[in-house]
Amino acid sequence: MVNTGTIIYEPGSSANNKTGSWRVFKPILDKEKCVMCENCYIFCPEGCIQEKNGKFEIDYDYCKGCLICERECPVKAIKAEREEK
Repeated sequence: MVNTGTIIYEPGSSANNKTGSWRVFKPILDKEKCVMCENCYIFCPEGCIQEKNGKFEIDYDYCKGCLICERECPVKAIKAEREEK
């Protein structure tokens, strides 16, 4: 049985709900170390890592700071940093 609270019925509807304001840690991407393996892009559950002009960028308006991207990066190009408010 699937918990219905986890289902998004309308694709793209979460774009209206910015979730980055309650994050404790944020991922910082070192673009020089990044080898473009796409692991961060693939594993990001929020889809907030995008490729632009041949480099990955993190959309902090939607990043919840789960840091899965940091754990999946094979070259340690992503580091966690405490969010400053």
